[in-house]
Amino acid sequence: MDSMNNTKLKEFNNSLKNKKVAIIGLGVSNKPLIEYLYNLQAEITVFDNKEKDKIDSEILTQLEKYQINQSFGKNYLSKLKGFDIIFKSPSCRYDLPEIEEEVKNGAKLTSEIELVLELSPCKIIGVTGSDGKTTTTSLIYEILKNKYKCYLGGNIGIPLFTKISEMKPEDIVVLELSSFQLMKMHHSPHISVVTNVTPNHLDIHKSYEEYIEAKKNIFKNQNENHLLILNYDNDITREFAKHAKGKVILFSSKEKLSDGVIYHDNIVKSCEDGLRRHIIKLKDTHLRGVHNAENICAAIAATSSLVSIEEQVEAIKQFTGVEHRIEFVKEIDGAKWYNDSIASSPTRTIAGLKAFTEEIVLIAGGYDKHLDYEPIAEPIIDNVKTLILMGQTSNKILGVVQNKLNEKGMELPIYKVESLEEAVKKAKENAKPGQIVLFSPASASFDMFKNFEERGRKFKELIEKM
Repeated sequence: MDSMNNTKLKEFNNSLKNKKVAIIGLGVSNKPLIEYLYNLQAEITVFDNKEKDKIDSEILTQLEKYQINQSFGKNYLSKLKGFDIIFKSPSCRYDLPEIEEEVKNGAKLTSEIELVLELSPCKIIGVTGSDGKTTTTSLIYEILKNKYKCYLGGNIGIPLFTKISEMKPEDIVVLELSSFQLMKMHHSPHISVVTNVTPNHLDIHKSYEEYIEAKKNIFKNQNENHLLILNYDNDITREFAKHAKGKVILFSSKEKLSDGVIYHDNIVKSCEDGLRRHIIKLKDTHLRGVHNAENICAAIAATSSLVSIEEQVEAIKQFTGVEHRIEFVKEIDGAKWYNDSIASSPTRTIAGLKAFTEEIVLIAGGYDKHLDYEPIAEPIIDNVKTLILMGQTSNKILGVVQNKLNEKGMELPIYKVESLEEAVKKAKENAKPGQIVLFSPASASFDMFKNFEERGRKFKELIEKM
């Protein structure tokens, strides 16, 4: 297998010499391609719809160094003529007229991630879904990495195409795959996971149907030896089972399945012919919420043929969550602190609040995206013991919460602060042993920070200094 796949990669590399190659989109996945293809003596042209002054200066320096042809700005695809291979970025639609014309004229349309699926010599596990795919992918990687040499890529991790030559047949590639990456994909992973499917990214996809069809590509090209993991509780993913070519394992948090992996009575269990084996209690992990229990179920199903239950449990217990997504940071004086900076809307903060049974000290507020904050009032009153507000949306949140408190004749300690530093200080003063301090802003970050990642890292820095 090793020599066969090295041959496949060598043949592909040799085929690129003096070929006209287009790279469309200078995002994360396509950057490493430039040097790789240049070293194979391909004739490269890069295309991007951003104007040249908006392109990363590091990339421009690289393009100048290698004297690579460029086409930027409004009519950036007007020079897409006479190419042998087109590498498109995930966000670039495959059906743009210029691309369709080139494909009709014989160009091969592919992507960095499709070539990983086509040319990697080892087992590939792919995860997609509308929610939970990052956590599920990361969990799978954590479960496997102690026993196997693993490569994490796709929507997270690093672009893996340039790593294929290092891979061995006994290694494992773990990929998070978005609907954009899966559109028109002609290869499927050996083990595929679909966490759920709900309306999403309809600003890029032409319809919900197209979005669903893109998700299906994660298993459409599997064979009878392959494995598909599906969410039984989601109508669409449950239907996918009918079209599977290989074995299907279902997971559920709502039904006591006879076969599969379930979450019931706060315990994740594996089921075979109606016999249930307890695997792990959710309270013994750093993860919170039914949605995370489902992610654990999916990860256990995907890795059950590769590691023991004991190895799964050990890795799950150690896993602190994906950065900025209800991420456990530290316990201080008996209170556990969580970073949920990803929560840039009320709905995400509501999910965060519902993930805990403990009393909560909530830090919220940020940039105003003109969202409706009415729905957050009730969950705050039901779950929060101290509310700390900051940023542009602090008055909006304060208003809806105060109205609801007045309506119910209740009181809640609420503090308004000017900065994240002040918010963290106030939270430490108020947090009691056994409580949760949750940083879940329900707002975007742009009033004080570049993005939610910078905001979350600042929060963690402040905690580590305490």
